[in-house]
Amino acid sequence: PISSKGTTLQGLCLLLLVCVDLTIHTGHLECWVRYRQLHISSYRHRPPASSTNIQHLSSSCRRTAVALEPCRMGSNAGGFSFELVKRNALLESKGVKPPQAWKTGTTIAGVIYKDGVVLAADTRSTSGSTVADKNCEKIHYIASNIYCCGAGTAADTMSVTAMVSSNLELHKYATGRQSRVVTALTLLKSHLFRYQGHVSAALILGGVDIHGPHLFTIYPHGSTDALPYATMGSGSLNAMAVFEASYKDNMTREEAMALAARAIRR
Repeated sequence: PISSKGTTLQGLCLLLLVCVDLTIHTGHLECWVRYRQLHISSYRHRPPASSTNIQHLSSSCRRTAVALEPCRMGSNAGGFSFELVKRNALLESKGVKPPQAWKTGTTIAGVIYKDGVVLAADTRSTSGSTVADKNCEKIHYIASNIYCCGAGTAADTMSVTAMVSSNLELHKYATGRQSRVVTALTLLKSHLFRYQGHVSAALILGGVDIHGPHLFTIYPHGSTDALPYATMGSGSLNAMAVFEASYKDNMTREEAMALAARAIRR
């Protein structure tokens, strides 16, 4: 135990040794244990530290860290590697563009009809100006009575909806009742708000529960709207023009499906 203020730096030296030990390869562990024992015994009966002793202890700590430095293994040393920064800068100056995340380049839409909700989306994902996938699934399963359309970065929309779907399944088993649409809405917007827009997922959530049909839009920053019809994605303005011109209350299922399909094709 540390019983005098003069031995505080001894505790710091030992703490430094323990931290350095985390980066040492196991093949050098025996050598380090012997070195540590010698180091501790050399200060075990030292009198209370004066200013000279404090300087000596500080320099000993530095020598200990330097002495153990060669034992570190290159790939196990931790931290970040910036070896490729100059290479990437050179490639960019030559006109080579770095790889980008796949984005859905999307038009998604939803509309409420008399007894339910219709969700619609295109199936093309893009990487820059290139079509990366012609059959990208943008309508994601949340629960048996809830589905969600996603626009933005494909990986983000898939990850967020899969996470919420899993949580709702556990909630369903815990409560013994059908999932509520507002529960899925709360989980989604709370997760997106936590990351302040860095999760690039713009969502249209639709479903039917004991309170009737529901349709919500969820923006990447976590804000939400409840609307009778909604569009999101790069083609949302054209789709919205179709809805505003042709939407009417109490549509049949067939009318809602035809309207949503026309909005996506627009």
